[in-house]
Amino acid sequence: MKIQFNTDNNIEGTEKLETFVSKKIRNGLKHFVDNVSRIEVHLSDQNADKGGTDDIQCKIEARVEGIQPVIVVSKSGSKEKALIDAIDKMKATLGTIMGKIKDK
Repeated sequence: MKIQFNTDNNIEGTEKLETFVSKKIRNGLKHFVDNVSRIEVHLSDQNADKGGTDDIQCKIEARVEGIQPVIVVSKSGSKEKALIDAIDKMKATLGTIMGKIKDK
């Protein structure tokens, strides 16, 4: 499973942040490693310098062979919380999709 990490101009994509994101993705989605070829993580600050309670957005796109890309979005006040919430949504979504594929 290849992981691609992207940030917007308002979030500094440091090596430390990229390592954190990759580790969380690998741990959170390890049950789907055989089904997912690529994960794209997009972290952005929707309000830039203005701040706000839910201004950090994390979008995760998973590429699963044979179906359209799966996308989930989470918003929070922190990068970490937005990422963790998006991973939880992706786990639930992929679990549902894999269950339907197995039932066919």
